[in-house]
Amino acid sequence: MPDLDKQLAFLREIDRLKTVVRLSPLIDRSRRENSAEHSWHLAMYALVLAEHAAGTIDILRVIKMLLIHDIVEIDAGDVPFHVPATHAGQAERERLAAERLFGLLPESQAAEFRDLWHEFEAAESDDARFAKALDRFQPMLHNAATDGGTWVECAVTLEQVKSRCQPPIERGAPALWEAAADMAEAHFRKA
Repeated sequence: MPDLDKQLAFLREIDRLKTVVRLSPLIDRSRRENSAEHSWHLAMYALVLAEHAAGTIDILRVIKMLLIHDIVEIDAGDVPFHVPATHAGQAERERLAAERLFGLLPESQAAEFRDLWHEFEAAESDDARFAKALDRFQPMLHNAATDGGTWVECAVTLEQVKSRCQPPIERGAPALWEAAADMAEAHFRKA
């Protein structure tokens, strides 16, 4: 298959990301967000909040990671951290999904996307640490803005939020962790 045909097939396939509904509500609470919206929103977070990255980042690489990091959910689904029973086998499902979905692309693009996806998952580079921080920060902002959102719905405690979110956010963007902690603590004080 010529490269353009492969690229178009990939673009048609990733349209399915719009059908993966996440647990997080939109801030206006009209409905739950989908994974495509989440990825776009995170790319905007990167553009707006880049100055808060803990290390030196390449914003284009960060945006690429954020736009592709959840594509695997087309095959593997979204697994919210609030529902531990759904976590078993998720890493393997996501790995297989990455191979299939990125494998639709011409080999050079497939390799780049796979490498970026693995880098995001490992969260060891400055770019990936910042991207991972944003991925944890955005749902916290949504929950704080929706009077607890999924925290209330799933009976999540402040300790659980901190355990899940503090390490990656603080590592990738310490100032964002301070803001997130303040939001979460304010919510749980009211609850």
